[in-house]
Amino acid sequence: MPQHHYAETIEGLPTREQMLSMSGLDFMLGILNGTLAAPPISKTLGYRLASVEDGRVTFRGTPQFHTMNPIGTVHGGWYGTLLDSCMACAVMTRVPKGSAYTTLEYKVNITRAIPIGTEIIAEGTVSHAGRTTGVAEGTIRDAETGKLYATGSTTCLIMQIT
Repeated sequence: MPQHHYAETIEGLPTREQMLSMSGLDFMLGILNGTLAAPPISKTLGYRLASVEDGRVTFRGTPQFHTMNPIGTVHGGWYGTLLDSCMACAVMTRVPKGSAYTTLEYKVNITRAIPIGTEIIAEGTVSHAGRTTGVAEGTIRDAETGKLYATGSTTCLIMQIT
């Protein structure tokens, strides 16, 4: 199977040309308003883009049975994926036209278990976006009570692709 570094040949995803023709903020707004396709991982894991602004992105999601680990709690990878998504997408809102980003590293701190069926809000906020790196923090909170379930931080590489 061929390796794909960009989505230029994968049906149902934005093309490389689409991504590079707009700022990261416009790209994220396109996903939010439905003119660009959301990534398939969001459907698989049960979360969706809820808001986008310069330097800040939120997702909403509800862990279900298929996100559980063998001991009956939400798998840590679900927390990690949600935090990676909201933090890195927040960095994407600061990426200039003709550039892209990738996660270099991220850290997750789980503070308590999310009960299955609980709607959450995952928020990513940029603290630095320079020419070659972006740094963001994230939280996962109960959508109704605001109870904190996890925090995270990330460093992303910003690359000029032109």
